[in-house]
Amino acid sequence: MRHYFSLFTFFLIHIKLTRAMKFKMYTDGGARGNPGPAAVGVLICNEDNEGLHEYAETIGEATNNIAEYRAFLAGLEQAGQLAVKLGARASETELECFLDSELVVRQLQGKYKIKNYQLQKLYDQAKTAEREFAAISYTHLRREANGMRLADQLVNHALDTAERKSRR
Repeated sequence: MRHYFSLFTFFLIHIKLTRAMKFKMYTDGGARGNPGPAAVGVLICNEDNEGLHEYAETIGEATNNIAEYRAFLAGLEQAGQLAVKLGARASETELECFLDSELVVRQLQGKYKIKNYQLQKLYDQAKTAEREFAAISYTHLRREANGMRLADQLVNHALDTAERKSRR
């Protein structure tokens, strides 16, 4: 009888530790020139909009739309890694995704057609990657919104840093 009690206690503890995570994810991609040197920025917050993780990197030369998709993909990867770091799995994580690209949001929602082959490939990657999460939603926000402003700053910081390094 004692064995069953221990097993039951283990399951109760396990259920408490593996509760669902909810993140707000702000992603931005940008290119200086179109195409031009490009970068991505990701800000991941908790439900109370408190910053948990920031990520930025340059991605070489790209168009603005490609940079926006690449930012979203980087955000999905970062969110999955953060969930694991905090003791959950991506499959237990809900994401509210905020992007300043209306085109990318509408395409991800299935409201706009994708006419560009490169964007179609990135869209397919995004749809595959989003299946790793419990739930996902997309919202278009203007760049001036708080979280979007921070993601935009991450993009510009990455581009500025790369530009300074190339001058040396």
